[in-house]
Amino acid sequence: MHVMIQNQQNSPINQDDLHYEKRSLKTKFWIIGFLFLLIVSIPIAIGLGPVFIHPTTVTKILFFNVFNGTEVSWSQSDNSIIWMVRTPRVLLAAVVGAALAITGVALQALVRNVLAEPYLLGVSAGASTGAALSLLFGAGAFMGGSALTGSAFIGALSATAMVFALAYSGGRFTSVRLLLAGVAIGYVLNATTSFLIFASDAPEGARNVLFWLLGSLTRATWQSLAIATPLIIIGFIMLFLWARKLDALNLGDDTASALGSKPNIIRAKALCVIALCVGAAVSVSGGIGFVGLIIPHVARLIVGNVHRRLLPVAGLLGASFLIWSDLLARMIFAPRELPLGIVTAIIGAPFLFFLVRRMKS
Repeated sequence: MHVMIQNQQNSPINQDDLHYEKRSLKTKFWIIGFLFLLIVSIPIAIGLGPVFIHPTTVTKILFFNVFNGTEVSWSQSDNSIIWMVRTPRVLLAAVVGAALAITGVALQALVRNVLAEPYLLGVSAGASTGAALSLLFGAGAFMGGSALTGSAFIGALSATAMVFALAYSGGRFTSVRLLLAGVAIGYVLNATTSFLIFASDAPEGARNVLFWLLGSLTRATWQSLAIATPLIIIGFIMLFLWARKLDALNLGDDTASALGSKPNIIRAKALCVIALCVGAAVSVSGGIGFVGLIIPHVARLIVGNVHRRLLPVAGLLGASFLIWSDLLARMIFAPRELPLGIVTAIIGAPFLFFLVRRMKS
């Protein structure tokens, strides 16, 4: 009798442990699956284009350039196309896609709004203003070949500082105040960008600004990849370490405080990290919408709301999604290229329709 009672008392704990193990196994399965998808997508996307190069040849060229190989069985033009043009572009697509996805996950937790996305805080608008100043009036010329990227990054950080200054009041950062401040600053900076285009007498420059505003990876180089990647990796590590705190914030400030967290401090630190990641991504790719809005919801449907599982799954999914979106942008109207933001919107809108229909409240 005593043994039976003891087993009944232990059974709920064992069931919880079993449920936790199943969820962990499911998460590992999805992470491995999306990692495999990403690894396979990279050589395929590099090989496809106006000049088709077989994935096997792509892999050989990559190994040759990375490990300084000596045996060459392909032309010099193929080597230049793969190594100097397509590889940095595809890798940058993966990095930017992952950055937008993980910052979208974190931001939706911080402001507790399912429609929150990385550009909601005015970061993209600030980067657009900086890019317009560079493309139209030569701002940041002292930075040389990194003038556009540097100007866009400075604009993104400036916008973040303005949002912080406007949202901070009474020693607190509330989610509603952050949203309103981001929207307000975004409108002001978007108007500023439009005015710069209107005031410029360079039609070609205005066209370049418009193309950049819609998102593009045509300017991808090894240098731009080296600028953005370290900031985004550091940002992911920081957000992953704060996963439990993001879980607490997702339940509300009162609950987070009851669990021993400090919502204002966590929100301020996380927003700084998000701003750096988004600023780094937008400065090299322009305004690519829908990735930071849709991918977090898709990842939640797969692994749930726990951020320790959600962040890596969203990052891998976002990386693969943007690689294939960029491939479509290059191929649909080849040799002309479609702005990347248009492709992500066309693909992302049906997912949003599905989520709207799926929501019960």
